[in-house]
Amino acid sequence: MSEKKYETILVSHEGKIARVWLSRPEIHNAFNAAMIRELIDAFRKIAEDESVRVAVFSGKGKSFCAGADLNWMREVIHYSFEQNLAESLQIAELHYQIYSLPKPTIARVNGTAIGGGTGFLSACDIVVAAEDAKFGLSEVKMGLVPAAISPYVLRRIGENQARQYFLTGERFDARRALDIGLINVVAPPEKLDEKIDVLIHSLLSSGPEALVRCKELLRRIPGMSFEEAKEYTARMIAELRVSREGQEGMAAFLEKRKPNWTD
Repeated sequence: MSEKKYETILVSHEGKIARVWLSRPEIHNAFNAAMIRELIDAFRKIAEDESVRVAVFSGKGKSFCAGADLNWMREVIHYSFEQNLAESLQIAELHYQIYSLPKPTIARVNGTAIGGGTGFLSACDIVVAAEDAKFGLSEVKMGLVPAAISPYVLRRIGENQARQYFLTGERFDARRALDIGLINVVAPPEKLDEKIDVLIHSLLSSGPEALVRCKELLRRIPGMSFEEAKEYTARMIAELRVSREGQEGMAAFLEKRKPNWTD
């Protein structure tokens, strides 16, 4: 296993799996400008690394991410509009980078995820949370809004639920998060990694290029008309059927053997 330690995060590689850890456990992995920059760099490198097929995103210690760092907020309160805009654009870029990563992402929510922490997990493909995790979109309590994270939270929980939790800022538990679609799986803390290992195994048994194209499909189809989608989807499946991976996958299925990417 190889590791790279940044100032605020830790990135490790185990074969085809990259793990990104928020690593400020003493302040519940609260994020600041340095963490945002480091996460952008880490996910960019994961996107470019052809050896990586799955990324797992988690937090060190008892929390996933408790939102913005209070010390950073003490600085931000004195920023100009231009400074605030520049940093907010960085946050927006990070979330889009996670959301559009051409590889499956699993959020391993080991504890509390508040504000921007909820945004981080919402940008991931699959979210597995410990049953004692707590969630909240508490920005309104400070006279702010969950702006940069809203496209991703809305996609996960829909407008109806977002209206309640964006406006009230109330906190809720993992069972409620599961009910509203914010997370996919709830597990006892001691079973969290076991659940994630099952998902990783399932993802690695799928065609690497098929997963890339699946993520493209998920990202683009919601913004298309049915007329646009007809040509786009027909072309995609035709391309995959004649591709090397598609040919191998179909042959393996018909011959009742495992495809070569599972080696």
